[in-house]
Amino acid sequence: MHKSGWTLLAFIVIGGFLGSLLGEILIFLTPKGIVQDIFSHNYIHPGFDVRDIDLVFLKLNFGFHLKMNLLTFLGIILGFYLYKNI
Repeated sequence: MHKSGWTLLAFIVIGGFLGSLLGEILIFLTPKGIVQDIFSHNYIHPGFDVRDIDLVFLKLNFGFHLKMNLLTFLGIILGFYLYKNI
């Protein structure tokens, strides 16, 4: 397999997505308590939020946020590991 930066990015994004998806599923499957708190309340929200840029003839609204939990990080690490070992 040809290893490029795009391939690494794909492995990391897919790993992060699958980890986040698994974390969201576990929130609904686990009973309330410590385990559910680990997956639901330990989100990290990096990003930026620019509300409005009003240029009279054009109004722009945009921002960027990431919602990550513990399994997101584990998925990213697993994606990196798979990239290095495949």
